[in-house]
Amino acid sequence: MNYYETLEFLFSKIPAYHRIGKAAYRDNLDNTISLDNHLGNPHKKFRTIHVAGTNGKGSVSHILASVLQEAGFKTGLYTSPHLIDFRERIRINGAMIPEENVTRFIEANKEVLKSVKPSFFEMTVAMAFGYFADEKVDVAVIETGLGGRLDSTNIIDPVLSVITNIGHDHMDLLGDTLEKVAIEKAGIIKKNKPVVIGETDETTKGVFLHKAQISGSGILFADERYFCILDEYDQVSEGRRYEIKDLESNYKLAGTILLSGDYQQKNLITVYGALSILKSELKISEKNIIDGIMKVRINTGLSGRWQVISRNPLVICDTGHNKEGLEYVTRQLGKIKRAKLHVVIGFVNDKDTDLVLPLLPADAIYYFSKASVPRAMDEVLLMQKASQYSLQGHSYADVSSAIQKAMNSVQPDDVVFIGGSTFVVADALKFFEE
Repeated sequence: MNYYETLEFLFSKIPAYHRIGKAAYRDNLDNTISLDNHLGNPHKKFRTIHVAGTNGKGSVSHILASVLQEAGFKTGLYTSPHLIDFRERIRINGAMIPEENVTRFIEANKEVLKSVKPSFFEMTVAMAFGYFADEKVDVAVIETGLGGRLDSTNIIDPVLSVITNIGHDHMDLLGDTLEKVAIEKAGIIKKNKPVVIGETDETTKGVFLHKAQISGSGILFADERYFCILDEYDQVSEGRRYEIKDLESNYKLAGTILLSGDYQQKNLITVYGALSILKSELKISEKNIIDGIMKVRINTGLSGRWQVISRNPLVICDTGHNKEGLEYVTRQLGKIKRAKLHVVIGFVNDKDTDLVLPLLPADAIYYFSKASVPRAMDEVLLMQKASQYSLQGHSYADVSSAIQKAMNSVQPDDVVFIGGSTFVVADALKFFEE
């Protein structure tokens, strides 16, 4: 079995949430525990940092891993979903797991996979933990999938848990109120281990305080202790200056972040809150923090977050796909100087479009498209739904066709934005890469 045959097995034989949706979701840890026991409990062989939340958990995970790399730690990073290459999910010091390791894992464990019948995510978690243990990482940053309490990653006992925020996403699986979603995310808080909450919300604050109290866990609401100033976005320059201030000591940390999304302001507060606690567990200097934040794309390969694909014309993509994420994106788009705005957009078929479509600018030209995954919403149906909110444009059978039409229509002073779904961004990055 070569690598491409291995991928065919993974994508055709193992149910994957990123492809088929809730049919692949598991509401227990039975399969994860079975696989972990079979592999000799690899998750116990390295230190971990656990990151959950509705938005920002990917950026926070990558930045934390980048800082740890700068501090000299051999650092594992597990995130999901991937954009172009499956191996993006599992990295050590930024390098993706080698193809031969993926193939070797499947070949060595094919029988137990047939017996346990794990989901794609359960299998990938097992592969990641096994790889990190085999390679003897010092520490691994582990991003949850959908929730927390029943997430496959939640067998770990981390030195620190991080919950970025709570928002409106996957509420069909995690609960129909923000409090219920918070209870699921709070499930990663472990006994006598500290937790950082990135964004305080009075609706959910009590959930975290209660969980921390019964767990004997110290809790830090990062945005109550730290404040971040982010320079205004300059569509010509790369990166933005930031200053993080400790409101108790007045200590300030300043540097440059090459991730230009406005929402990184909140992520930086979360990251700094986490690092303020980790510094007592791991040796991390101020220089490590500044360099790690600045070099995150180089160190970890993070992409798809307010990513400028082209500057002439200006083409931007972003993976923000829920209400809170798209609010930030559309607000920032509204501040960009441009003649016309062209929006290539698509969603998954279980998306509550009544929550997100009203957020989109009515003066843009829309290219409604469908990503290359089974979960993608039909582009014609999306166009019909969008017309109810005065969003006008045409439909295209795939993302490549939509981008090609937008690029053929754009004038030098126009801006093209691509988003709505992680999978639309994935297809866009492949298009421009080719």
